[in-house]
Amino acid sequence: MRAAVLYGPRDLRIEDVPVPSLGERDVLVDVKAVGICGSDVHYYRTGRIGQFVVREPMILGHETAGIVSAVGSQVKKVRVGDRVAIEPGIPCRECEWCKTGAYNLCPDVRFHATPPVDGSLCDHVAVPEDFVTPVPDSVSYEVAALFEPLSVAIHACRRGNVQPGKSVLIAGAGPIGLITLMTAHAFGAATVFVTDTRPHRLQRAAELGATAAFNPLETNVDEAVLEKTAGRGVDVAIECAGAEGALVSCLKSTCRGGTVVIVGLGEQDLYSLPMGHVASKELTIKGIFRYVYTYPAARELLTAGRVDLERVITHRFPFKDVERGIQYAENGTDGAIKVIINL
Repeated sequence: MRAAVLYGPRDLRIEDVPVPSLGERDVLVDVKAVGICGSDVHYYRTGRIGQFVVREPMILGHETAGIVSAVGSQVKKVRVGDRVAIEPGIPCRECEWCKTGAYNLCPDVRFHATPPVDGSLCDHVAVPEDFVTPVPDSVSYEVAALFEPLSVAIHACRRGNVQPGKSVLIAGAGPIGLITLMTAHAFGAATVFVTDTRPHRLQRAAELGATAAFNPLETNVDEAVLEKTAGRGVDVAIECAGAEGALVSCLKSTCRGGTVVIVGLGEQDLYSLPMGHVASKELTIKGIFRYVYTYPAARELLTAGRVDLERVITHRFPFKDVERGIQYAENGTDGAIKVIINL
């Protein structure tokens, strides 16, 4: 089968690799669509994200949807022909975090396209049956592939306790930030501010219903947020940019007793932060790492029309042009926001 294999920074090759073997509780999925994530871009550009380093050839991709073509002998809940979205992180199911429901924190989780685990930019993947979610015919494969970033947004809004009537700041209007914008609205947020340095992203945020969108290169974000909230600040700030300046703006823009949720993972690990804001306002700072059992909620939000993921898809490429698609996502070429690879 075909696979997009990364050997190192900017060394991506389309190769023939063996079709994965099928365990008795696994399903074989013929991959139809894969979204290009910021992590795919990071690995392509630098060969690493923090402590995760590409030391051996690795197949990229983890935002995935397809159709089940074979099932193991003990599979009971999924059938051949089912259209599915794939949850890409398989935990051990035995550690204390798995047993207490925080399986995203499992130290032995095997997550697609996180070294040394291969991803899904290939013709077929084998996945445990309980980590695929059937999707209705009304949901396209491209949208089903975006269950994964939608799950990040759902987990972030849950961690931030976004509720009806609350105000939210989202720092970073890439795919995760824009999907978090839609999700915050779906959770009932009345006011959602968005920041980004790329004008085409700010324009899309405005089209998706942002109360206001700010470019931090042109506007002092925390002053603008305080002005628009009568000096109060927002209830929840969600950092999706993976940048020090974005997190500083979140801390300064959040109201007394508010919550800051850190989603973005950048190449920089150590930040200089205004800790006086954290202490004097009694801010709660929460990290998120992927998500926990969010795919059913993602399906319900989509089928109920509460989020419209088609509106963040800007470019589509066939598999043979996968590297070009990654480069578009990397550079925002031609206004690229979310890039989909169709197999």
